Amino acid sequence: MATLSAADHTELARALGRAVRGEVRFDPAERAVYSQDASNYRHLPLGVVSPADRADVHAALAVCRERGVPVLARGAGTSVGGQAIAPGAVAFDFRRHLGRVLAVDPAARTARVEPGAVLDRLQATAHPHGLRFGPDPSTHSRCTLGGMIGNDSCGAHSLAWGRTSDNLHSLEVLLADGTELTLTGPTTPEQRRELRQRPGREGELHRSLQDLAAGHLPLLRTGLPDLPRRTSGYALDALLPERGYDLARAFTGTEGTCGLLLGATVRLVEDPPARALLIAGYPDETAAADAVPGLLPLRPLTVEGMAADLIEALLAAGPRPPALGHLPEGGCWLFLETGGATPAAALDAARALAATVRRTPRATTALVTDPAAQRALWAVREAGAGIVTRLPDGRQAWPGWEDSAVPVERLGSYLRELRSLLKRHGLRGVPYGHFGEGCVHLRIDFPLPGGQGAAVFREFMEQAADLVVAHGGSLSGEHGDGQARAELLPRMYRPEVIALFGEFKRSWDPDDTFNPGALVDPRPLDADLRFPGRDLLPLALPYEQDGGSLLTAVHRCVGVAKCLDTETGVMCPSYMATGEERHSTRGRVRLLAELLRGEFLTNGWQSEDVREALDLCLGCKGCASDCPVHVDMATYRTEFLHQHYRRRLRPRAHYSLGWLPLWLRAAALAPALADRAVRSPLLRRLGGIEPERPVPALPTETFARWYRRHRAANPELPGATPVVLWPDTFTNLLDPAPARAAVEALERLGFAVRLPTGPVCCGLTWISTGQLAPARAALRRSLRAVPPGLPVIGLEPSCTAALREEAPRLLGAEAGGLAGRVRTLAEFLEESGVELPSAPSRAITQVHCHQHAVLGTAADRRIEARLGIANQVLDSGCCGLAGDFGFTAGHHDVSVAAAERRLLPAVRAADPDTEVLADGFSCRTQIAGLAPGRRARHLAELLRDRLPDRPRAT
Repeated sequence: MATLSAADHTELARALGRAVRGEVRFDPAERAVYSQDASNYRHLPLGVVSPADRADVHAALAVCRERGVPVLARGAGTSVGGQAIAPGAVAFDFRRHLGRVLAVDPAARTARVEPGAVLDRLQATAHPHGLRFGPDPSTHSRCTLGGMIGNDSCGAHSLAWGRTSDNLHSLEVLLADGTELTLTGPTTPEQRRELRQRPGREGELHRSLQDLAAGHLPLLRTGLPDLPRRTSGYALDALLPERGYDLARAFTGTEGTCGLLLGATVRLVEDPPARALLIAGYPDETAAADAVPGLLPLRPLTVEGMAADLIEALLAAGPRPPALGHLPEGGCWLFLETGGATPAAALDAARALAATVRRTPRATTALVTDPAAQRALWAVREAGAGIVTRLPDGRQAWPGWEDSAVPVERLGSYLRELRSLLKRHGLRGVPYGHFGEGCVHLRIDFPLPGGQGAAVFREFMEQAADLVVAHGGSLSGEHGDGQARAELLPRMYRPEVIALFGEFKRSWDPDDTFNPGALVDPRPLDADLRFPGRDLLPLALPYEQDGGSLLTAVHRCVGVAKCLDTETGVMCPSYMATGEERHSTRGRVRLLAELLRGEFLTNGWQSEDVREALDLCLGCKGCASDCPVHVDMATYRTEFLHQHYRRRLRPRAHYSLGWLPLWLRAAALAPALADRAVRSPLLRRLGGIEPERPVPALPTETFARWYRRHRAANPELPGATPVVLWPDTFTNLLDPAPARAAVEALERLGFAVRLPTGPVCCGLTWISTGQLAPARAALRRSLRAVPPGLPVIGLEPSCTAALREEAPRLLGAEAGGLAGRVRTLAEFLEESGVELPSAPSRAITQVHCHQHAVLGTAADRRIEARLGIANQVLDSGCCGLAGDFGFTAGHHDVSVAAAERRLLPAVRAADPDTEVLADGFSCRTQIAGLAPGRRARHLAELLRDRLPDRPRAT
């Protein structure tokens, strides 16, 4: 493939722009965002096309074909072998617009889908009919059916329901010359003869493929291992006459190298109405693997293996999930799921499995029937690909030898020898995976970012390939080959088979248009690595979990794309609103990685591409908790803004909203006058404030003034336990009601509420705009005002989180022990052990993003239950206001879209007597502004209303 000149590159972009209705983007940011998938590799595309419909796919392909430009089909970009990236290709993003589930036929148990349809969307559409798609990779919330067909994906339940290739009825495919054809399953000899006689390119393809099979029958019958999990190379044996010349199966797993998928009709299976989960514990993973063959005759739905070092890595990354309490004693666990028409039937099947497990010496069992507990346990298993990217000692681990598979009866032996191989190379990894089918996932601490890492990587990969072949296995058991393993295919297959792979590819794609170099004539496995880069020193933040390196921090992202899940969680609100990859956590990390690499984005901290992508980051910190590897984009954004605007003029909103604590203190001197001023269109424009955003009215009395009046009239009761209330900027100067309620409630419970000796501020408005010097100064002044030794209660979640997390990060040892003394109101109440009155009521709760990410909400839920509140916690993600974000000019549409996704519909639909709980000032403000007539309240207000008045001091 010839490299395009700048003029040809521009002309190609313009030609595509004229030809299609969907988006065409050839700018540096888009190319950088699509340069990586979930593998170790990096390839810059020429540009990205998001086809609006089938006609766009035809038109875009024609433009590329006329210019000899390769084409790459892309779904969610979660391929771990490098299949979803290709150098010098135009990437077709099918997920953006071609993601519909077109129809479900319950009688035929089939569904018609577009290539970009997300698996969970299909499952949700099929569920009301008691049906589901059998394969379910751990990325089910964002992976696409097109990608699953491209890789022949499997998942935990393929043991029961097969791989993707086992669940297809027909595929609609577009060839490079523009021919569109339908591929079906097994055919009769008469049908095959009819296919050969079809005119044009379609008949030519069928004659070529049938002749390929007929001319090599012995080789196809003996040269490809018969495994339940063989996804390495092409499935040429599907062309055998005894298999009915199954073209749908042969095309599945071709990794986008043969044609473009336009649509598919997939088969559905019955979804068991009831399930039980048996957890079987064994001393180690080889003991668990050795036990698997004896369990398979009982036909469990899953046999998933997870060893203790995965749990160790999970605990090293964050708090212990309560679900782990269900694990029985052991060093490795098998997740054995059973199903049935009734809970009793599922339970009986699980008990039969348990009886078999207990016949193995030192094996233990735990039976889990609660659906919520089952989901929590499966969530731990599904997060494995992210969890094991950081080993328990903090070292990074990488894909490569990602999903080898062997006959299940040889799995124990293979795991023992694989561990020995790792040890010989001085490497460590965490095996887990689909033990019921002999498939092992493994992330390894290859020293890839280092100078000699590629050589170590190559040597291990070659020896591991020989090891799995010696065990009669496959290089890949579900993720395909890509650049990571295609070079190793000659170690698994005879030269004659490798030659047939090339012939097969040329039959479909004679000009090598589709994903060149992915399987045939592959690129070296140790080339094109994504890791080069350097830190641009000095950095402003410590990156204490990443060895002080922003480069190491951004390399946390391995591309598993949980940030592309638009259905649940907090991460990533801007992607949920825009649907653009550059506005996802992963997309922004890719841009930061390119900035630090310095080859394509060459302006360093002055990069406008990075600034533009970060502009719509809400700073919600959802990624810091929801991302399996805890990417903290809010922190990286702070670093970038600090460096980008250092000694430069900043956006107007940085001066108005970033310095809001000072402006509000001044406004408090004359609130009525200030209220009129901030409603001036001129002043709003000068301050960079969104003209459509309502500005909250200033209170006539600040909380601090109210407190002085209150304390004068209500002295501390003798013997009351002292506690400090943090009067944050928002609570003190914008919405004092929660703080007044907190004081009254705490005093009624027997506490003496005190305030710091002077004004305090956590510095968050400066932190979020990258102004770290004033943030540090504000924190230092505040720390001097906090009485020593007493617990400090924070009411505003963002400020409380800043005191707990940002203060130590910015001040280091200067922060002292403040972070350890800071509590939310619910945490303080729970730790104090006070009795609380219970009065039945109903509520819906919008959890503040920073509380979700940093503080946690378990104490809040327990306190609400003790108060008698029947509470529904909304899975609504970020409210969209996010501090200064929703007030900044240019952010209004995204801010409103984030709120309208789940939050506002739930608030509007709530009964009038249902309380709306929102501890965050931003959340309450967003609800008040966009859901007129509903006022959200703080937990402190509900608590105060349930408590009798306190006795007066005498």
